[in-house]
Parts: sequence; structure tokens; C-alpha cells
Amino acid sequence: MILKTTSMQGEVSNVRFVNGVVRLNSVKLNVFCFETDGVLIDTGSQSLAEEFNAFFSQADVDQVVITHAHEDHSGGANYLQTKFGLPIFMNEMAIEECARKADYPFYRKFFWGRRKPFEAEPIGNSFKSRNADWTVIATPGHATDHLAFLNKETGQLFTGDLYIHPKTKLILRDESIPTIIRSIERTLSYDFEELFCCHAGYVKDGRVALQKKLTHLQELQEKTLALHKKGYDVREIHKRIFAKKYPITLFSFGEWHSIHIIRSIVNEGNE
Repeated sequence: MILKTTSMQGEVSNVRFVNGVVRLNSVKLNVFCFETDGVLIDTGSQSLAEEFNAFFSQADVDQVVITHAHEDHSGGANYLQTKFGLPIFMNEMAIEECARKADYPFYRKFFWGRRKPFEAEPIGNSFKSRNADWTVIATPGHATDHLAFLNKETGQLFTGDLYIHPKTKLILRDESIPTIIRSIERTLSYDFEELFCCHAGYVKDGRVALQKKLTHLQELQEKTLALHKKGYDVREIHKRIFAKKYPITLFSFGEWHSIHIIRSIVNEGNE
């Protein structure tokens, strides 16, 4: 099995970006890093290190901020720290994990590489860049340490993995749809328009897109709970709502699966 990597650089709305792609046959994964006003947002994966080196070398940044500890977002942190001496900031709850040897399933190491340990500092509730104040928004659900970053000067929102797609098809085993719903609701209470997603890239009408995702998840939650109230169990509800299967479910040995969407909704509904 040969893993193929590619990348492209660009700039939109005064934000530089690099988009890296990891591909194996029909499975294609991608991730973005963003640079704006002296800040680098997320660092890509270890498997994309060579692809991203040129972007990192050209970047004019004073600090690195990480949305969450998943290896496709933090995999380049060690390189940036050792090569350029950049300070790295992230959610305090993930700092100890990232200082240790990476521990996650083999298929993720195969696609994203093995993240090298790095040292980070707590980001807190806000930070400053060269010309702007930023708000740090706690957005758990995809990961417990997940954060979004709002540039209050420009109204640009950097959402990590909060958005990805307006219609969620499958999630990780540990994710929680009800928690994601609350995180989106919290995020929509802030003033922003443009959205920068680490997998979807630039979304011009970001508020509208995030609202569409919220509506979709709320409708999915209502439908799931209604079926559960009628006596259907998780697997029966899953069969009724999700018919399509995705290659990543097989490659991940079920860690990525649409049934986790149903289970997370039902589990909270039973609490």
C-alpha cells in the first residue's frame, strides 16, 4: 500500500493557507493550516511534514495556536518548535498528552504519521496577535479539548473541526452530537461572517453555513429521539437514517461510523 501526499498553497481574504492531501486508493483525507497576522493556526500532520515545510519556512509568524490535539492538527508542532523556536498554545487539558509519545490507533498513524512530542502553553480565554484581539471559544464535541478562534478585528472565525460539512455523515466513536450542537450554538452567539475550516477550507458565508449545520444536527437529533421513543434501538434507528457506507469505516475498524451519531444522541437522551 503506497500512501500519496500532495499539497497546495494559497491566500484568501488576507489569510495564507496550505492544504495537504493524504490518499490511499479511494480514501482521501485532507487538512488545512492557516496563517494570519503573525499567527499560525494548526500545524497539519507528521505525514505531511515535507509537503508543509515550504509553507512553514515562508510563514511570518510569532506564535502557533492549535484547535485540538488530534494528530492531523498538531503533527507539525514539534518541527515548528525545534526548527523555529515558536511558542505553541492550546487547550490546557491537552498539554500533558501532547508532551508524551503519541498514542492512537494504527490506521491513524498510517495516514497522519506519528506525532512527535512537543511542549505547549495554556491559551486561556483570549490572546493577542500583531493587530488584533482574539476570543478563544470552547467548542467540545469532536474532542474534549476542541477550541475555535475568533479574530475580533476582522470577524474571521477559525473553527478547527467544528464545521467540516453542513451535513454530518459519520463521526468518531468518542464524539457527541448533543455536545457539538451546544458548541455550535455557543459559537453562533459571536459576531463573525467568514469561516476557516481545517478540512473544508475557506467558507465565505460562514455564519450561514454553520447555522445550516446546526439545523441539520437538530433535525437529526429530533428524528433519532422520536424513533427511540417509539421503541427502536440504536441499530434499528441507524438502519432507518443512514443507508450509505464509507471506506473510512472499514479502514478505521469502526472508529469512524455513522452509528456513533445515533448512539451519542440516544445515550444523552437516556441520561
